[in-house]
Amino acid sequence: MKNTILSVLMILVLGPVSFSQNEVDALRFSETRVIGTARSASMSGAFGALGADFSSLSTNPAGIGLYRTSEFVLTPQLYFASVDATYQNSLRNDQKENFNFSNIGLVLTQDIPDRLNKGGWKYIQFGVGMNRLKNFNYRTIMEGVNSQNTMGEYFADIANNSGLSYSVIENDEFDEFPYLNPAWWSYAIDTLPGGGGNQYVSRSADAPYNQKQINHTWGSMNEISFSFGANYNDKLFLGASLGFPYIRYYQERSYTETNTAQGIDEVSYRRFQVNDELITKGTGFNLKLGLIYKPVQWLRIGGAVHTPTWYSNMTDELVVDMNTSYDTPDSEGNYDYYASFPYYSNSAIYEYDLKTPFRAMGNLALFFGPFGLLSVDYEFIDYSTAKLRGYDYDFDMENQAIANKYIATHNFKFGTEWRYTNFAFRGGYAIYQSPFSNNINDGAQTYYSAGIGYRIDNFFLDFAWLHMTEKEDYYLYGNQDIQVAPANIDYNTNRFMLTLGFKFN
Repeated sequence: MKNTILSVLMILVLGPVSFSQNEVDALRFSETRVIGTARSASMSGAFGALGADFSSLSTNPAGIGLYRTSEFVLTPQLYFASVDATYQNSLRNDQKENFNFSNIGLVLTQDIPDRLNKGGWKYIQFGVGMNRLKNFNYRTIMEGVNSQNTMGEYFADIANNSGLSYSVIENDEFDEFPYLNPAWWSYAIDTLPGGGGNQYVSRSADAPYNQKQINHTWGSMNEISFSFGANYNDKLFLGASLGFPYIRYYQERSYTETNTAQGIDEVSYRRFQVNDELITKGTGFNLKLGLIYKPVQWLRIGGAVHTPTWYSNMTDELVVDMNTSYDTPDSEGNYDYYASFPYYSNSAIYEYDLKTPFRAMGNLALFFGPFGLLSVDYEFIDYSTAKLRGYDYDFDMENQAIANKYIATHNFKFGTEWRYTNFAFRGGYAIYQSPFSNNINDGAQTYYSAGIGYRIDNFFLDFAWLHMTEKEDYYLYGNQDIQVAPANIDYNTNRFMLTLGFKFN
């Protein structure tokens, strides 16, 4: 699928206009966030020691052991994302909305007959359903004037470092790198006269360009779980989940750079545009084991481990097209702006495997009689251990980049619930540490949440509001030779969730 020349190219490319399965993809599909029911979300996911909630199947599966009746739950949610992007001192904002289902699930509970002869085992449980692990729904606009370099110069630099002759790029013999070939055929780059056919220059003018990029992403990571649990003497609760996560990630990007000067030379392009579309799909499996212990009535202690998720059939489909527009003289020698070359497209399909990191978590909950509770969850994830694998490519350099760029994180979640008659009032806070080493980026996430619930004998209704903030730096393009200032991105999302639950025997 890939070759040595491509590997050399990809290690040079740091900007997101390049394409390769790399450390960015490994992180994107290794991270999961606050998930599940409205009750769990309203406490920012601090639910590991509480149990009897369907979200526990994807966190601490021992929670299924606390069910005493069977249950069906359904959680629709409204998702709102707002993104502020500052690039070259210019601020742009955009929004994205989405309706989806956070989870749907069924838990069946059976008490064990003749309990006195069963050594303390009281209930067994089986659960099946879906929990949403992550949303990819964002729309980001970045725009500003760059007087230092252009994307055309960036592609020319990559071509020069590749050592490839123009005939190789022209004939697209290396279709795994689908950007150089359109850059050549759209006349964004050209060979240097007298350069022997393998020295390249950009066709951009030596003047400031207004650069604009629109990123539109959507899709999700969801997990189908099959879980089993047991209750020993109302003291020890055990659970195991076999998870089958599936990924559907869609991305559309449109990048343009425009020279707004008057009367530029006809050998320089006035406007250059890159559009690409990416579809990533994959399915995997993992195993989760958990326990919850209740030494006294007012205390529960829990813990869980998650094996890595093995995605053995990841597929990326990419389509790229480019276009340049030039100033050319009219009959009187004046330059006019017009599109001189049509869009040139290229496409590629990639297949590879991904192994995400191992996870471990500890849980603690304090109960204040029938009135309320406090809950704390801790989660450990070492993102530097994620691995990419190919069928005829070993991903050594990409995996080394994962090991160098990412670190182990320590995530904390806090939640509380207080009850009055049939109502419950909830709140929560969570902090997910940055996965990046040496402060090369941010990526930390903070959650605030609140909610209310109403329960009667065989029915419950829970509402939650969950707010998330995150900051990161985004590079439109760049490598060690062509450097561009990052766009500073501020993400803010709000989720409004409603869980409908029905209990039955």
